[in-house]
Amino acid sequence: MRTSAEVTLPLRLDRDASAPLPGQLADQLRDLVGTAVLAPGDALPSTRTLAAHLGVSRGTVVVAYDQLLAEGYLSAAGGRSTIVNPHLRQLHPPQPARGRSLPGPVEGRHGGLLDLLPGRPWPDEVVGPAWKAAWRAAASAPVGVAARGLGLPELRRAWSEHLRRMRSVVREPDQIAVTAGGREGLALLLLAVARGRRLRVGVEEPGYPSLRRVPGRFGAGVIPLPVDERGLRVDDLPGGADAPELLLVTPSHQYPLGGSLPVDRRLALLEWARRNDVLVVEDDYDSELRYTSAPLPAMAALDDPHDGRVVLLGTLSKMLTPDLAVGFLALPSRLVPAVAAIRHDLGQPVGLVAQRALAAYLDAGALRLHTQRMRNRYRRRRAQVVAALSELPGTRFHPMDGGLHAVIETERAEDEVVAALAGAGVRVSPLSRYWSGGGTHPGIVFGFGAVSDAELARALRVIAAEVIGSNTPPASSRACPETPHRHTQPPHVIPGLTRDPASNTPSHTDGDPGVRRDDEQGPGDSERTR
Repeated sequence: MRTSAEVTLPLRLDRDASAPLPGQLADQLRDLVGTAVLAPGDALPSTRTLAAHLGVSRGTVVVAYDQLLAEGYLSAAGGRSTIVNPHLRQLHPPQPARGRSLPGPVEGRHGGLLDLLPGRPWPDEVVGPAWKAAWRAAASAPVGVAARGLGLPELRRAWSEHLRRMRSVVREPDQIAVTAGGREGLALLLLAVARGRRLRVGVEEPGYPSLRRVPGRFGAGVIPLPVDERGLRVDDLPGGADAPELLLVTPSHQYPLGGSLPVDRRLALLEWARRNDVLVVEDDYDSELRYTSAPLPAMAALDDPHDGRVVLLGTLSKMLTPDLAVGFLALPSRLVPAVAAIRHDLGQPVGLVAQRALAAYLDAGALRLHTQRMRNRYRRRRAQVVAALSELPGTRFHPMDGGLHAVIETERAEDEVVAALAGAGVRVSPLSRYWSGGGTHPGIVFGFGAVSDAELARALRVIAAEVIGSNTPPASSRACPETPHRHTQPPHVIPGLTRDPASNTPSHTDGDPGVRRDDEQGPGDSERTR
């Protein structure tokens, strides 16, 4: 039996009014079109259905529809519904409503600029056969299944297996919590650890701005902690009563400068955390995107899985898309009850279908294959960036061992460079915004993951010209060869960034000629969108 569509239009006819009913109906429909409640192309109810809804004869509706057809507001053809005329705006241009102003014209995203803001991956290869199959199966499964608590068991098991294979972290599925991304995961931890007290949270300086802003939203104090070319300066961490209760760190790829915390510092950090009762949150945001060596094991792999001090914070933002808004916490067993209690009160923010689809995608091994493909793509783009920009005079080019962004310090004033690039059609991020109080190292941070190879080549030519204040890009940037060249002249050094006093020798870069040694060039994303 055919079911008529429900009438939801706000229509009401007054039988006591002097105006005839067909005229009232035509006036109200005309007003709905004029106020955009009915848009061009929208289907109207059939005359029979609308008449029954209003309690009038079908002829009343037919007369109203005929009037609007004659005026050009509606369109009808045999065998299909009466609709609002798709070309209505040409016949009846919209008029501003009295007492209200119409919004200005909508422009292209970022005014048509080529967006090189860091933190976004290449999106075009995410939706493939495995992705479609996973979402199709998830959408067709029964919906009467709870995905409460710390997440769907199938997804927690799949992520536990992923961590074991890809990050050398062995955690049971019941130690995994599904989150709605990095910031939501950090918020969950802050609530679980606070227990009614005001927390102090240590953050890297410089560090990732959007994640660093989260603690303040929960009343926590933020303590900036210095980094050098090897990551967090563990020897300078405060102890005793001055130690923070929670520390946010990026050991595999310090953000944004790119240093990797060596194993001696990792072990020292774990000992410091145990001695001072500090919870270390390891932000594992892009560690699988390593180009000069195999991906580094997570620091959580060195920690006790049950009574440990490290929580691994992960998302799919860099490998798939930040718009998916799904992340994970890998917890030591001792923290699971506290996190589960907070999640029980706040509810599970990730929907059932999304969790099912991701579990199927992971189980099929599709994420590992996608990661391998993207790593090869990004490695080529990294070489393109290094070749174009690493030899520019008056600049300091930071190592690019991994990730999706590049950092260049400049002699030219930072605001001038950013404005000049925007004027030339390229949007980048100023380096100073990654310091909590504004940095003293002028420069830019830009991403190379979310644009095409041709767009990146054009952008690099513009960047090469503007960072040195020239209208003509250097020859090396115009060519953009795939194989980077070592700079043969001593690079310009911009002083000010702290260095590790224990190391006066070049760091090992696995023989990659495209990466500057740390002592040559100095130290190594939105919102990540994390």
